[in-house]
Parts: sequence; structure tokens; C-alpha cells
Amino acid sequence: MKTKKLLLATKPVNDAANWTSLLLRLAFPFFLFYGHGMFKLGKIFSGAPIQFADPIGLGQEISFYLAAFAEGICVLFVFFGLFTRLALIPLIITMAVIVFIQHSGAPFGNIEMALAYFVAFIAIFLLGPGKHSLDNLLSK
Repeated sequence: MKTKKLLLATKPVNDAANWTSLLLRLAFPFFLFYGHGMFKLGKIFSGAPIQFADPIGLGQEISFYLAAFAEGICVLFVFFGLFTRLALIPLIITMAVIVFIQHSGAPFGNIEMALAYFVAFIAIFLLGPGKHSLDNLLSK
């Protein structure tokens, strides 16, 4: 029951939290989709050869498809506030892999954006989708 409450709860404690959640849900997924996700999905649908990092040893193609799923599909769910917390899990994992594995030991400037996404996605996860979300509409 606690897992269901954590993953499906939609109501932050006050209106400021609802607006903060909305702002974070709109901005960060849009930036990530426009900057990375759209490109990755386009590459998949174009049939172009895939050359991608393999930071956790799954192979270049699988790593690429997982990143494309997170950055191209999950971000849309977060943007609209649909299955928000579930959709955030692949995004948080992707950003953690980028920050702590792929670019481990790199200068701060190389991890700055991934770290910002990582923190923002954790904040959205903790806040929940808020009342301005499809999750909230579906929970009624």
C-alpha cells in the first residue's frame, strides 16, 4: 500500500508546491526532449547506424535505446503529468549513469546539465505531479 501511495500520490501539501511541480514538469522535460530526446527518436526512426557510449556494459544499441526511451518517451509522460513518478525512474537512472559513470571524474562543466536534470527529476519525484496533471485528473 505504501508503494502505491508513493508512486500514485498527486497532491503536494500546498498550492505553491503544485505550481512548482508544474513549472519543473514543463521546463525540464521540454528542454531534455528538445535537446536530446527528439534527436535520439529521429535516429531510431531514420534507421541510421547507432554509435553510442556503453557505460554499463549492455552494448551500444541497448544503451542508446534505453536513453532514447527515457529522453524521448518518459519525458513526455512527465511533461503531461501522466504516470509521472514511474516515468521519472528511467530518467533519474539515465542521468545518474551520465553523471556518476559515463562522465565520472570529468570537469564540472561536462556534467553540469546532466546533474541539473538529475536534481530536477528527483525534485519532481519527491513533489509529485501536483494538481495540474493528468495523474490528478485520473485519480478523481
